[in-house]
Amino acid sequence: MSTRTIQMTDTLYNYYRNVAYREPDIMRMLREETETMPMARMQISPEQGQFLAMLVALTGAKKILEVGTFTGYSSLWMASSLPEDGKITACDVNEEWTNVARRYWKEAGLAEKIDLQLAPAVETLDALLEDGCAGSYDMAFIDADKTNYDAYYERALLLLRKGGLIAVDNCLWGGDVADPDNEEPSTLALRALNKKIHQDERVTQHLLPLGDGVMLAHKR
Repeated sequence: MSTRTIQMTDTLYNYYRNVAYREPDIMRMLREETETMPMARMQISPEQGQFLAMLVALTGAKKILEVGTFTGYSSLWMASSLPEDGKITACDVNEEWTNVARRYWKEAGLAEKIDLQLAPAVETLDALLEDGCAGSYDMAFIDADKTNYDAYYERALLLLRKGGLIAVDNCLWGGDVADPDNEEPSTLALRALNKKIHQDERVTQHLLPLGDGVMLAHKR
């Protein structure tokens, strides 16, 4: 037993990678292709991908909101755990990146489960609210531009049903959120959202030191 989360040394992380997750070939191929791209740092880790898939399975989610799709790695993992009638509404603005995603979704036989919306996410979320979708989603994953995280969180909370789950990526931001001298806009936005969710009585929450930090908010 330990009173704090264990430090992940390179040696321990290499061991962890061998026992922590089972990455299907289609996910591995997508991850490896993404690693060759200029913005590869935006990719989530395999352990995060499997964790999202497990959350989908554990919550029985059928309707998922994804804000920030990139090359489709996270949506591919989540779609793999959806039931036959499950659906992901995926929000992104970059056609080049999401063309990679579409290719792998199709190859995995999961394209029918993912509805890609190429538009600013706030516009897509507002349109869903206007269409009467409030309270209809089971789960949301937020991993996009950090300065808009608060806007995404508030809209996702409205779109989620009671008992729904929000997962927010990058909430530890490479440790920068703990540096009071760091006033870079994305850092300030993440620091503010972490504090807000921690105090938000509309949810129960837990910040996991997984990947770059995954905040979970469970709607009361």
